[in-house]
Amino acid sequence: MHRSFTDSRVALIRRRLRGRFGITAPQVSVRARLPLFLRVAAGICILATSLALAAWVYDAGRRFAGFDRSESETEIGDLREKVSSLVTESARLRSIADSGDSNLQIERTSVEQLTRQVRSLEDENAKLKESLAVFENLANGGTKQEATTLTRLRVEPDSLRGRYHFHVLASRQGAQANQEFHGSLQVYVTVRQAAGDSAMIIFPRPDDPQVQKYQAEFRNFRNLDGYFQVPADSRVLRVEVRLVQDGSVKASQSISL
Repeated sequence: MHRSFTDSRVALIRRRLRGRFGITAPQVSVRARLPLFLRVAAGICILATSLALAAWVYDAGRRFAGFDRSESETEIGDLREKVSSLVTESARLRSIADSGDSNLQIERTSVEQLTRQVRSLEDENAKLKESLAVFENLANGGTKQEATTLTRLRVEPDSLRGRYHFHVLASRQGAQANQEFHGSLQVYVTVRQAAGDSAMIIFPRPDDPQVQKYQAEFRNFRNLDGYFQVPADSRVLRVEVRLVQDGSVKASQSISL
């Protein structure tokens, strides 16, 4: 009786063990209870290690392919220095060029001023020669009869289109050379119009407000000058200047352009 009870108890223990640790036993997972900051630190360490390994592999692959990062950085530094040097040199050359342009402009202005002065001196010299010729003629006795003449006629275009300047030397010789002459100038201008027809324009015009500029008063000789304006689309062919006194022409001279 006692043996059967013992056997039944042993059989019951076996069934329990078989149910807990046998094939039919429930699955149990065992997890370690680590703190959160340790798990985060471990993750960061694993990520940093992975990134460092990836960078090392990347650099190794670049070096293996013939591209060294340190050498490229050195070359980039050298190129930056060269670019900086070129920028400095370019600024220096630009400054020199600007200074050269300024000096060239000053020289051009000086040359233009000297050219104008030379032209003015040439004109003055021509007038002096004309005056000298008249004086020489007077010194030689000239003629006993009174003679009024116009010589040295010049006509020059002005910077304003259609405007012309004229210069002429008026002189008197003979017994009345020292007497003052009172008269006026008349300018006859032959032009070709835009349509192809020729026309004559007489200055001063009756309604010219500057008619007093055409008055001629002199003794012995005098350089007379003035200007006239023609239509801008006309071409001046011939200019004749007349010296008039009391309605009669005392002298004249003409020039073709």
